[in-house]
Amino acid sequence: MPANRIIYLEEKSRQVATEQMLAHFIFDRKFEQMRAIDAVGRISAAPIIAKRSVPHYHASAMDGVAVVAEETFTAHEQNPLKLLPGKFVYVDTGNPIPEPFNAVIMIEYIEELDDGAVEIIEPATPWQHIRPIGEDITEEEMLFTVGHSFRPVDVGALLAGGHTEVSVVKKPTVAIIPTGHELVQAHHQPDSGKLIEFNGAVFSSFIHEWGGEPLLRPIATDIKKEIQTAITDATEKADVVVINGGSSAGSKDFTYKAIAELGEVFTHGIACRPGHPVVIGKVNGKIIVGIPGYPVSAYLTLEWFIRPLISAYLGIKEPVREKLKVRLGRRVVSKMGIEDFIRVNVQLVNGRYVAVPLTRAAGVTMSLVRAEALLVVPPSDLGYEIGDEVEVELLKPVSEIRTALAFNGSHDMAIDILSTHWKKQNETAIVSSHTGSMAGILAVTKGEAHVAGIHLLDPETGEYNLPYVKKFTGDEALVVQPFLKRKQGFIVAKGNPLGIRNVADLVGKADYVNRQKGAGTRILFDLLLREAGILSEQISGYNREFFSHLSVGAEVKNSETTVGLGIYSAAKIFDLDFVPVADESYDLLMTKNFYQSNLGQELLQLIRSEVVKSDIEALGGYEVVADAEPIYL
Repeated sequence: MPANRIIYLEEKSRQVATEQMLAHFIFDRKFEQMRAIDAVGRISAAPIIAKRSVPHYHASAMDGVAVVAEETFTAHEQNPLKLLPGKFVYVDTGNPIPEPFNAVIMIEYIEELDDGAVEIIEPATPWQHIRPIGEDITEEEMLFTVGHSFRPVDVGALLAGGHTEVSVVKKPTVAIIPTGHELVQAHHQPDSGKLIEFNGAVFSSFIHEWGGEPLLRPIATDIKKEIQTAITDATEKADVVVINGGSSAGSKDFTYKAIAELGEVFTHGIACRPGHPVVIGKVNGKIIVGIPGYPVSAYLTLEWFIRPLISAYLGIKEPVREKLKVRLGRRVVSKMGIEDFIRVNVQLVNGRYVAVPLTRAAGVTMSLVRAEALLVVPPSDLGYEIGDEVEVELLKPVSEIRTALAFNGSHDMAIDILSTHWKKQNETAIVSSHTGSMAGILAVTKGEAHVAGIHLLDPETGEYNLPYVKKFTGDEALVVQPFLKRKQGFIVAKGNPLGIRNVADLVGKADYVNRQKGAGTRILFDLLLREAGILSEQISGYNREFFSHLSVGAEVKNSETTVGLGIYSAAKIFDLDFVPVADESYDLLMTKNFYQSNLGQELLQLIRSEVVKSDIEALGGYEVVADAEPIYL
């Protein structure tokens, strides 16, 4: 092992690491005065006592006349009572009730006479329709306790109770230090080997949301002395310091050494995945948290360790996510002794919530963007099986999940267009999982998706989709709705520098990028190899798997020697050349029950609409055939 490489001191549980960190968190909580109208979201620094009553006088609750109730007791519909001027006074809602009056009769229940008198047919009861002093707020009553988070409605109570200013807990300042030679600011165009620094902006947003005040510092390069200077400077300006990147055990990871030499480290490494390489220590009396650079690891560990510090400073309970019982749509494997955090899509299909795991790669930001929930596998478990009931922590409101349309199967950009129009029409989302055609069929037949996009060529019959679907037809009837004809072909660099004309030209020339197993494009490629008598081992890169046509296009765009099989629209988007191979059918699979439901018919109307047809065909390489008759199986 190189002398400059370190190892993890330990693998603590997340709970133990948090408790030790909070035990070391010694702070001087500060307060500030602010205008009550600006206090929403802030935390009260002390109990707030009303300075005046609301109302502070006896006020009319209705438009009408004020009377002495005892003088109206003889009024009856068969014996109307006439009240002369002086025995009553007109009042509007909110007016003070003058002495000696003690009741209000609504204007609808009096008869105004020509001589200025009024006539009533029902007696009044003492204090009817009169708001007593302090009905809403009583002087000297407690309006809010210490540690109250002010809401918009609370501002009204503050002002009414005589508080135009309020004392609140000053927001704790959290300094954020991004580190890494490879990082550049977002306004730069990154060269090869450079990455946009965006974690700092995400950290700032989270810290704002949790009640802190972020202080985003300049990027520090991977030089220990520079990182130490940044830490020392940050401890003079902030209550807590976050260092992003360099927390692992690589030769360029200096966070541990920088903290240890300036102060003390009491955690390096937690038993969690993602988020393993966390460093927690103390410098100049301030807590320092070193967080991994990969986005998913970074955001989770920020929540685990920075949010508790902010909550402790503010004197509030740490928020807890809403939880939901779901059925697991795929097997989840975990490692004993590790707390695993799995991002999942959650859909309501056939009356039950189904969770489908997303990628576990710590660097895939979109996996958190697309996730509806987190499945937490405790250290004592090795995972879960398909169909197990598990509890997930929701990242989105359950109301949003309940109304979403669950789409599975093969990726196609037409579905993105469909999703946009569906959102406009229904104010709900289409939640897409790009799992491949075969997985899409299984998802629909197992009740884990409403709709699947499929394009599977049967090599025996030359027919698309139906031979595969028929194999999975069970007790529940299925429907195949023809949707698209689209062009598949080789996506190649501009000018086709390798001269690719067919699958044989790939051998010895190209670095191929493949689709995942079960994808229709993968099945088509395997058929092309078989027909040409070429083994998969002869194709360089055959085992490199990508989960969408766009990811294939992006990979080809990056290198003139790279080739992938995909749809024409992906080549067009990246300004690449395209060598046509096949025209294929991309159809929609669903159950008969869903197809005939209101939701299914709305979807059918949408895919048959002219605006959707026009937008899809504008991508190039598509013909929408959704007016074709459905095929019942």
